[in-house]
Amino acid sequence: MTIKDLQDKKLIIFECISGSRAYGTNLPKSDTDIRGVFVLPEKDFYSLNYIPQVSDTTNDTVYYELKRFIELLADNNPNILELLNAPEDCILQKHEIMNMILAKDFLTKKCEKTFAGYAYSQIHKARGLNKKIFNPVEQERKTILHFCHITQGNGSMPLLSWLEKNQFLQENCGLSAIAHIKDMYALFYDENNAFSYKGISKKDEANDVLLSSIPKETTPKTYLYFNKEGYSSYCKSYKEYWDWVEKRNAERYENTLSHGKNYDSKNLMHTLRLLDMAEEIATLGKVIVRRPNREYLLKVRLGEFSYQELLEEAEKRIENMENLYINSALPEDVDRDKINQLLFEMRKVFYENYK
Repeated sequence: MTIKDLQDKKLIIFECISGSRAYGTNLPKSDTDIRGVFVLPEKDFYSLNYIPQVSDTTNDTVYYELKRFIELLADNNPNILELLNAPEDCILQKHEIMNMILAKDFLTKKCEKTFAGYAYSQIHKARGLNKKIFNPVEQERKTILHFCHITQGNGSMPLLSWLEKNQFLQENCGLSAIAHIKDMYALFYDENNAFSYKGISKKDEANDVLLSSIPKETTPKTYLYFNKEGYSSYCKSYKEYWDWVEKRNAERYENTLSHGKNYDSKNLMHTLRLLDMAEEIATLGKVIVRRPNREYLLKVRLGEFSYQELLEEAEKRIENMENLYINSALPEDVDRDKINQLLFEMRKVFYENYK
């Protein structure tokens, strides 16, 4: 099933512009996102061919089958509740059976978790991006050797410094484990490598040091400690950072750097918008998609506030969110029997009139 199939078979019952253009926070280069609802033909619905969602390759245009749409509404999914409350100037088409859906039948106290909870996850995302910007990982990957130290009197020194100082080659080193002492090794050195020591590490991507067969009565040059946990943590951070560099949205990243505040301003704008909407749902009992504080949100998006003050504002509002929902008149959950009956009646009306 493709979008063209939905259009040709006249299965679409709702279609609207969503995202920043619906919120009123779009910029000249903002994408136009289309979302909608369709009804599967009766034969497909009752067969194994049920399709919950149809989208284009970029997911800029997405349509939800009626059952899936109602399920997501009942779960208080923010994106779906926004579609149900789309501004009139964003609605492209609307079948009369969509008027059977009343927003008040779906708003519950679960919105605290779906709206404010998502906003909280966005804060963590913002913190993660900020950390990546201010603490970039060098592209040249460190090896095990960078995480090894050798004993030196009452102290220690980096293995690489010790090798350089003594003009030793790590390939001519041999290690043997020391019983009962984790990650500590006796280090032996053979100038001509007559004993075929394995060295400390052979591959840059190795996960552990190498152990060698050491002849009896051979005296160790020194003792080596390998910070294995530190190396493992570094490898994880290195991979996460360079995966992020490869996959990041280049335009958004350049915007993040261009306003000089070094945070993902679009991310934080959406965080504050979600908190606004969570508060409105708790106190007013409705979803307001077109943002009345558009100018403020655009200032956030353009980086006119500091990263810290925005995070402090968001976290303070999250702390107050629980009390808002405790005192809210919203029900704890939807009336499932009522919702099931609604879905049945909508589908029945559509099939009776569909040709």
